[in-house]
Amino acid sequence: MATSTSSPQDRTTGTAPPPGTDPGVKRRRRGALLHRLDVKGAPYAFIAPFFVVFAAFSFYPLIYTSWISLHRVELASLNFMEWVGLDNYLALVRDERFWNALGNTITIGVLSTVPQLLMALGLAHLLNYRLRGSTFFRVASLTPYATSVGAAALVFTMLFERDFGMINWGLSLFGFEHLDWENNKWAAQAAISTIVIWRWTGYNALLYLAAMQAIPRDRYEAAAIDGASRWQQFTKVTVPGIRSTIVFTIVLSTIGATQLFGEPLIFGQGPNGVTGGADNQYQTLGLLLYEEGWKSYQMGRAATVAWAMFLLLILVFAVQRLVKRFVARKA
Repeated sequence: MATSTSSPQDRTTGTAPPPGTDPGVKRRRRGALLHRLDVKGAPYAFIAPFFVVFAAFSFYPLIYTSWISLHRVELASLNFMEWVGLDNYLALVRDERFWNALGNTITIGVLSTVPQLLMALGLAHLLNYRLRGSTFFRVASLTPYATSVGAAALVFTMLFERDFGMINWGLSLFGFEHLDWENNKWAAQAAISTIVIWRWTGYNALLYLAAMQAIPRDRYEAAAIDGASRWQQFTKVTVPGIRSTIVFTIVLSTIGATQLFGEPLIFGQGPNGVTGGADNQYQTLGLLLYEEGWKSYQMGRAATVAWAMFLLLILVFAVQRLVKRFVARKA
């Protein structure tokens, strides 16, 4: 016997319920809506914290710094800005200290980056073999990176001290005279580069090691069967296999060299640290930015230096991409 499922009012009036008033239909529609929001909206909710933090601490300071660079602003009166347009940039181009700092930054960057990455590549290759205590050596290689830049710079400053430093003492054993590491331009830049090399070689070595361990072992076995030596396996299998990691470390090292600040500041031991020595012989762009903003109290000029550093990085990466495309076309 069939039973009727309509409500008393429907049976009385003989009309169907209006569409969308059935509770079951409403629940299904609500569930479908929540499902669509969950599927399409959840990914945006997961990445939203990153973009919020990035906008607050990276994007907004970048835009605000560019705005400040177009004004004359003093540290003591940040609320008062005088529009000067591109005058700060024109003054920076005419400033000999900027070109000196740019040259020092490039020199120290090359002196620290090239040996650092080559040593890291060799160290990673050694750690990639099965050695006794390999875990200990891997942790030990990361110890300099975990050391604060202040402590490392202070220790190396004492090592490179002119009269009682251990480096000069070691050189005197071979008949060399004591070298004034701070006041000699090339010696000071070599000493600062040594600090950078000591701190970052182990970090880059572990990056290379992780990339090397991702290379399939059968490639080495095939190369060994073909008669390739260890050196040929390294140059023909290992290096091409970690090419992307090498590019990544070059990018990181370039950014770090452009922003170099703590090592030369502490190496100067006092007021000379801000100016990069008595004759600005090792003043980097980071030190010039600090001098303009926190010694001369000219925040507009300091912001201009910051944007010059940013544009310099963009130029370097653009040249790198062009060279990469040129090499790819030739190949």
